[in-house]
Order: sequence, then structure tokens, then C-alpha cells
Amino acid sequence: MRKLQEIFRTSFPVRVSVWVVLTAAFIFLAAQLYVSYVSRKSVWNEAVQRATQVLENSELRLTRILDDVEQTADNVEWLVYRHLDSPDTLFEYTRNALQGNSDLIGCAIAFEPYYFENQEYFSAYSSNTDGVIETSQEGDEDYQYFYLDWYLMPKLLNQPCWTEPYCDWDYDDDYSLQTDMLISYSKPLTDANGDFIGVVSLDVSPKWLSEQLSSVKPYPHSGCVLISRGGTFLIHPDSEKLFYETIFTRNLKGDDPSLEYVGHDMQDLKEGFQEVRVNGEDTYAFYKPLKDTGWSLALICLEKDIFGAFDRLRIIASLLALLGLLLLFFSNFKVIERTMIPLKELAIEAGNIAEGDFDRPIPQTDREDEIGTLSRSFAHMQSSLVSYIDELKVTTAKKERIEGELRIAHDIQMGMVPNVFPPFPERKELDLHALMAPAREVGGDLYDYLLLGDKLFFCIGDVSGKGIPASMFMATTRSMFRVMGKQGIPPSEIARRLNDTLSENNESMMFVTSFIGVLDLVTGRLEYCNCGHNPPALMSGGSAPVFLDCVPNTPLGVLNGCEYEGQVLDDLRGCMLFLYTDGLNEAENVDHVEFGMDRISSVLSGLSTANALTVVESMQRAVASHVGKAEPSDDLTMLCLRLKAKA
Repeated sequence: MRKLQEIFRTSFPVRVSVWVVLTAAFIFLAAQLYVSYVSRKSVWNEAVQRATQVLENSELRLTRILDDVEQTADNVEWLVYRHLDSPDTLFEYTRNALQGNSDLIGCAIAFEPYYFENQEYFSAYSSNTDGVIETSQEGDEDYQYFYLDWYLMPKLLNQPCWTEPYCDWDYDDDYSLQTDMLISYSKPLTDANGDFIGVVSLDVSPKWLSEQLSSVKPYPHSGCVLISRGGTFLIHPDSEKLFYETIFTRNLKGDDPSLEYVGHDMQDLKEGFQEVRVNGEDTYAFYKPLKDTGWSLALICLEKDIFGAFDRLRIIASLLALLGLLLLFFSNFKVIERTMIPLKELAIEAGNIAEGDFDRPIPQTDREDEIGTLSRSFAHMQSSLVSYIDELKVTTAKKERIEGELRIAHDIQMGMVPNVFPPFPERKELDLHALMAPAREVGGDLYDYLLLGDKLFFCIGDVSGKGIPASMFMATTRSMFRVMGKQGIPPSEIARRLNDTLSENNESMMFVTSFIGVLDLVTGRLEYCNCGHNPPALMSGGSAPVFLDCVPNTPLGVLNGCEYEGQVLDDLRGCMLFLYTDGLNEAENVDHVEFGMDRISSVLSGLSTANALTVVESMQRAVASHVGKAEPSDDLTMLCLRLKAKA
């Protein structure tokens, strides 16, 4: 990314070509958005028209089938009234009804109990199974048909009606429940006085109805759905959903609630369309009622089917436009590059002068534009460069003197921090090691410790900025810490006093983030105060490292009068505490990738039983391997202490 930025910044042909391409791209994008809006609207209007036409055709197809069923029922009814005195002939009429209409799978002429003398049950029934028509008398104590919906509904409503899907009983197989569902059209029979005497019932297979509409597909993945008054699927592309699911089942499983709105609209026999989400895909549902049945028909179309071709065309257009923009970029680049040839020659000669060949002649030109002006300016620069060399020698000598002073300052600063190797011989329970590596000759990081009896006062800090100002601020902070630590006051009070002292007359507005701790070497109790610093890492036994919970107090030196909240860790015995400055986690490699907190945790995870020296050196090697050849971006300081477990 930085290389691209550098090319854009230094190459005039690239910069101009990029701006030309960006302008063209903006114009194209505006045009494409407008065309896309108009085209998408046109595609949608066409989709609505196609869906409406398919729905109307499907409605006509279903209506024809249902009308044929109703017409057959009317014919059977006429024959029944003419031969009520010959009940045996009714069996033949049921057979004739099935032979004359292949859409039917069953026909029943059933009467009220004892309508015919000494016959409580009389129902002439014929069924069509794969072209084989069987006729029988249905009805007995095990199959009391006059309590079933296909018989009761026309009786109670006193008008013909279509039933909800139901499972009938197979009387040829010990009255077992059939697996296939039925829909029946039932028409009431009445005597001369208008009293109900029975029904004519014709059965249709919903699966067969579904198959009749399975080929109606305006799009590859579309399909028709027919629901009953109760929302049960009568027709569905997936036969497994017939009868066992309703249009509301999906909503119970967590699909788009808009599916429920579609279901209610269809139950209310409304006509329209809605966008719904089914099986994780955006879908459009177009629906309308099926007249005189109470049912509603819907066409389901996937959004990707409707707009798929449009989206593909838009992608192709975008790719072609991108290719055109690339050609525009390279053509502009070549034209401008050729125009800039004199400038390149001038740059070459200027490079030779920069290498010390001051007598190298500058190419002359009679151009009056900016290139000619630049050539004459370089000629003047050549004549003035010699006088600047003497000044440069003086400046170089001064710089060398300053660098020598900085090396001395580095030695002084490194001598200010304590050396913790080898460890304390009189405190065998404590293992402590630290490292400080300034990014320049001197830096603004600090660490210090002070042992007073059984208590270890320690701190680590990072001054804002780098170089000499930061090192002076660091020295002041470190000195005041030692003075206040000898007073035996808690970390929060040390932080408060340090802040008040550092913020006085702090016109440069420098500050220092710090972690201050007091460790009781006998009990393992750790009191600490974090002043805007990185939280230390804590490891207990062989467990993974965790970063200490720290209150985000204000850094030291920012504002006079701040209060600081201290915290307590009950027992640090058997644990290791690793402190560091942001020069560790923010260390960058040549690709500007930071070392990061995850790498810190990863390195520490493999050092759960190592001593403090090994931990610091291992972390130093890990960050050095990560940074590689990149220049240090910040001062790096680490401090590790381990307190032995209680006996």
C-alpha cells in the first residue's frame, strides 16, 4: 500500500492519469446507477406481468378440473333422484362417475341411517386405484361415515362444499388409515320436503392436483402453491410438505415473519404480492384467491431467478467499463510520459550533480513553459551549489559533536537504571530481570525497583515522545519514584504525588504512562496502580497468561490534582508478572504489522516455568525476529518478576 502511495506521490503521469480515470469512473458510475434503476424497474414490471399471467393460467386450469368434478356431482345427483327406489343401481352410478372422469379417485353416494328399511348404513362407494375401479358398500360400526367431514359439512351447511384434506380409512385392509390424503367435493341430497337424506361425494387426490401444476414454471426455481381455508398446503412443489405443513409452519421455525402476513392475506382471499425470505433466500410470493372454493393460489419466485440475467449483464457491463478505464489510464500515462521526457533528462543531470559532478552541464532548452523555467532554475542551482558545500562541512562537524554528546547521554541514562543480574542473593524467593533498549541514543522508557525490608517497590514507564526531552523527563520521574518509594507509601499515593510534581510548570505538556507496584515478598500481596499503561501479563503455574485487570487512571503529568485508584492482587506467590512498554506490542516489521498482544501471549505460554532472565531474553528474541530489518519504532522496556510458591 505504501509503495502505491509513493508511486502516486512521485509520478506526475500516474497522478494525472489516475485523476482522469477517477473522473471517467464517476461519470460511468452515475450513468450505470441510473440505467440500473430503470432496467431493474422494467425487469420487475415484466416479472409481475409474467407472474400474473401464470397465476391466471393456473387458476383456469384448476377451475376447469374443479368444475368437471362439480359437474360430475350434478350428474350423479340427477341420477340418484331418478332411482331412489332402486338403491342397488347406485353402485353402478359411482363406477360410471369414475369411468367418465379420470381426475377422480373415489365416488360415494351415502344416506342417512335407516333411510332404506332395515339398513342403518348405506353408502355406495367406488375407488379408482391405478385404473382399477372397485365398488363396495362402505359403512358399519367401525366406519360410521355420517360422522365424517365429507358427510357432515354439506349436511350442516345445506350446500355443496369442498373439504379440508383428510385421511380416509381403507376398509379392504381391516379399516387401516390410508397414507394418501383426499379432498372431497360433497353435495347434499334432499327429499321432496327439502329434508336432508344423504350426500354425493367425489374424491380428488391433492398430489395429483399438485402434479398438474408442477410444470407451470415462469422461472427455473419457481412453483405454485395452493392452500386451503386453514392454511394447509393442497399443492406444493415439495410433496413432503403436502397436508403435514401449513403456510405458517415456516414462521414457527424462525423464518421471515412476512411469510405469516402472506398466509393471512391468502386466508382472507386477498390478491397481491409480497417479498418474503424462505430457506435463507429472498423470494417473491404472488397470490390470488380461487373462486368459490375458499382456497388461495400462490406463485413463488426466487429473486435470483427474476433478476439473475439482469445482475449478470450488470457485472459484464462493469467488467467492460473497468477494462475501458484501464485502457484509458495506460493511454493517458503514455501520452503524459512522452511529454515529460525533457524533465527526465533534467532529473538525470541533477542526479549527477548530486553525486558531486558539479561541472556537468544542464541541458539547455528554448521552451517557455514550466519545463523551460525548471531547466533554468537548475542551472542557477548548479552555480550556487559550491558555496553550500562549505556550509555543509561546518554543519557536519557540528552534527558529529552532537552525536558524541548523545552517546555519552546514552551511557549516563543506561547507568541510571538498576542492573538486576545476577539476582538478589539474600532474597531467594524473588527472581527479577529487566531490559531497556532505546529506539535512539537516548529514550523515554524507564524501569526501577527498590527493596525495603520485605517489600519490593517497582515501576515501569513510557514517556511521551523520544529523544533527549523524553530522557530528561524519564530521569526526573525515576528520581522522584525512588524518593517517594523510600517513604513506604502505597502505589496510588506515589502516583498522585508524582503526577502533582510532574504537572507543575509542564509547559511542554509531556506525560508518562506508568505501572507502579508494591509486592510483599512474604505474603505475596501485590498493591498496584496503573497510570494509563499497558496491563501486565500474569501467569500462574502452567496456566495460560492473562492480562491484569487495571483501572484506566490518567497518565502522570497530564493534569494537576488527579486522584489515582489503586488495586490489589491477594497472592502473587507461585506466579510470574511480566511488565512491558508499548515498544513491545507496537513493534512493527517492514510490512507495518505490529507484534501485538496475541504474540505476547503466545511467547509467554511457552515460558510458564522459565526464570525471569529466560522470559525477558526469549521475548527479546521473538520481537527481534518479528521486526527483522525494520527500524525500531519506539523504545522497548521489559521487566519480569517471579515470586516462589509458598512452602
